[in-house]
Amino acid sequence: MSVLLVCDHDRGVWADANDEGLTAGRSLAEQLSCDLHVALMGEAGEALAAEAASGGAAAVHIATHPHLSDYGSDAWADALAAVVADQSPVAVLAVGTDRGNEVLAQLAARLDTAFVANCTVVEPGDDLWKVTRSQWGGSLLEDTSIAGGAGPYLLSFGHHAVEAQPAAAPGAGTVQIHAVELDDSVLVTQVKDREGASAGVTLSTAPVVVSGGRGVGSAEGFGILEELAGLMGGVVGCSRAVTNLGWRNHTDQVGQTGTRIAPEIYIATGISGAIQHWVGAMASKRILAVNTDPEANMVAKADYAVIADLHEVVPAITAEIQRRRG
Repeated sequence: MSVLLVCDHDRGVWADANDEGLTAGRSLAEQLSCDLHVALMGEAGEALAAEAASGGAAAVHIATHPHLSDYGSDAWADALAAVVADQSPVAVLAVGTDRGNEVLAQLAARLDTAFVANCTVVEPGDDLWKVTRSQWGGSLLEDTSIAGGAGPYLLSFGHHAVEAQPAAAPGAGTVQIHAVELDDSVLVTQVKDREGASAGVTLSTAPVVVSGGRGVGSAEGFGILEELAGLMGGVVGCSRAVTNLGWRNHTDQVGQTGTRIAPEIYIATGISGAIQHWVGAMASKRILAVNTDPEANMVAKADYAVIADLHEVVPAITAEIQRRRG
């Protein structure tokens, strides 16, 4: 018996979210007293077997086929179904990224079974597994149960719901190659081309995010936030109200309909903290809110708050950082 974790990669580049999946997978496998196995799609995945083993994987299953040269949800799901049929795991897991949820949803359709997405807690039982999962973009938690059927349990853990931890000891990482058969029809969803992103940290990966809301006052007002973020090695984000006003591009938006972030510190200035924004920011390790309204939702939820005008506070923080750096 095993738990099978689907690990993501981009043409051989290990996805950081996999470390969350390995942590969750090890915990579930321990509860079930079984081994953790990892599935990787395409020949490029072979180079990542050592990464999976260091995360505690007892076995690494590599599905190979020319159609797996790049990501495609149909190809990945068909290949994964073949691995599942061969291995008969008790559960198939993924991290609830766009890719993780897409592939497991496709797999569920092929296996004609249920898929429970974005779990935060999973408690296996004899007949029913108890599950807590986030709903409505994380604004509520749902307690439910899932009954076992002829196939495995299909579950994804919410992205950032599990803090990645190193394994106490590496797994054997025994590699098994699965030369799967895929129809040409799976190519309908394959990635064909890419556009390079700008160099440096991104909103989703930055250790520091300095965001502004309507309280910034104008597009030009973001200059002081850019300066502070630059000093701290971070990036600038914004609220939906700001993008609606045309002050910043949608790619800078933090929130349920924007980017979900998990920086070491999130500095939210002039942001009221509507629920959709909070959903995108709540995984931050620490939150500092700067707002003139002491009753603002962001102030209430923040770890630290400064009740003052951001146009005075932000330059003061910048000046102090510069002073300390000489």
